Amino acid sequence: MTESSVSPGPIVLWLSSRFENLELGQAVLEYVCRLRGIENDAEHWIGVALREALANAIKHGNHQDPARRVMLSLGGSADDLEIVVGDEGEGFETSAVADPLAPENQMKTSGRGIFYMKTFMDDVIFERGARGGTVLTMRKHLGGDRKKGVQTR
Repeated sequence: MTESSVSPGPIVLWLSSRFENLELGQAVLEYVCRLRGIENDAEHWIGVALREALANAIKHGNHQDPARRVMLSLGGSADDLEIVVGDEGEGFETSAVADPLAPENQMKTSGRGIFYMKTFMDDVIFERGARGGTVLTMRKHLGGDRKKGVQTR
């Protein structure tokens, strides 16, 4: 078995809705990337997407309520890395999120997280959680070029 085919997952963490936990999520991602033999450049951009996903779940999903948790799962197959982030909030509609590239939004200091996730990951899927909230699944294909996909369910 080659290093890149080793999959330690899925690794599942339940994090309190505190921004300090972004560092924990990042550290676990770095461990998984190192184990899977993912290049530093790819690891960096996957890390940006993960941090945005966790920050959105903490801030917008759980409204920084430390009693609410954020679920983080890191897994996948030999060909892809799958990151799942879920919150315990009310959920949201991706169509209601303003386009950060629209002229009226370009000077805003927020609103780019989903754009970054869609840019740096190959597949981005938003779903309603079984008990409410939002479940975000992101995939990075590790073998060969594949078409990016963004879906909302």
